[in-house]
Amino acid sequence: MSPLPTVSHSSVRHGDCVRLMRRMPAESVDFILTDPPYICRYRSRSGQTVRNDDNGRWVKPAFAEMYRLLKPGSLCLSFYGWNKVDVFMDAWRAAGFQPVGHLVFCKGYASSRRFLGAQHEQAYLLAKGHPSVPAVPPSDVRDWVYTGNRHHPTEKPVDVLRPLVEAFCPSGGVVLDPFCGSGSTLLAARASGRRFFGIELDHRHHRTALARLQAP
Repeated sequence: MSPLPTVSHSSVRHGDCVRLMRRMPAESVDFILTDPPYICRYRSRSGQTVRNDDNGRWVKPAFAEMYRLLKPGSLCLSFYGWNKVDVFMDAWRAAGFQPVGHLVFCKGYASSRRFLGAQHEQAYLLAKGHPSVPAVPPSDVRDWVYTGNRHHPTEKPVDVLRPLVEAFCPSGGVVLDPFCGSGSTLLAARASGRRFFGIELDHRHHRTALARLQAP
């Protein structure tokens, strides 16, 4: 059996996040920022897919573990799929989270077109207990920066995530991302002077996250 995952030092691990989180100590992280699969059977124009995006079996156990790992009076910011908001909200409330905010990230382009042009991303801000309000609360409508999805088919921009880490994680705190993909949350945490712990199921994206973190 591999050693017990620890958040005492910044790192990124390959594996199933529910199994790994179950082996981590309770109330050991200060902020969670994560972009889980949207349960939408995503397929990019080049045919790329996202692991576990074809089922929602992991949603409740994953967020239950995230809640357990958060310190009391802390926050979780989770992206989600708008057409599965019922699944995510049910899991968040079952875990014990209370929604305290909703963020919309405005894109200058449409990532897809059907009935509407898809020109935004969205995330809920979720509380465990009663967190302190930031001295300067961030706006809930925010600009997006296109990454070109060079590292991951649904890559999030580091520059968009960094201000949120700085607003919601105390200086020197630990940021957890159980669905860390190519490591954007971890890079944002490092750039903000926070420690981080990431988990990624897909070995290809785990290698990408490692490479990005090791790059100068």
